[in-house]
Amino acid sequence: MRLVHKYILPIIISLSGVILVLNCSSSPRYTTGSRNRSKPVKKVNSTTKSKKILKGISSYYGEDFHGKLTANGEVYDMYGLTAAHKTLPLNTIVRVTNLENEKSLILRINDRGPYVKGRMLDCSYGAALKLGFIGNGTTKVKVEVIELGDDKYMKHKE
Repeated sequence: MRLVHKYILPIIISLSGVILVLNCSSSPRYTTGSRNRSKPVKKVNSTTKSKKILKGISSYYGEDFHGKLTANGEVYDMYGLTAAHKTLPLNTIVRVTNLENEKSLILRINDRGPYVKGRMLDCSYGAALKLGFIGNGTTKVKVEVIELGDDKYMKHKE
């Protein structure tokens, strides 16, 4: 019995601690690999379908989310040209036009949001800068769907 207390019990406790620590580790937040599309995106053909056009209020998000994961699994780059929308498939390509100054930009939907009542789109800081509404914080926009996304989540390489 003394042998169990002296040698076996400390080994069991140590192994349990190691297993607990290993199971609590998280997945990597950053990836160096590029996003692979498993299927090509579906183009919205204006001859067979009418283009989906949405109008509403856009805001932008930046520093607080920079470096965090987006809904499609990418790391958010506040200087990139991306946007968040509540229902469009992830990886959808859209043309966003600021209706207050007519500046236009092509963005990719890689996140979900905005979660503020009355807003339709959340642009990245970089997109808002190019669209010219950083000072106001929000603007009226027209969103034209160019390509429907594959709605896929990006898997990280270990």
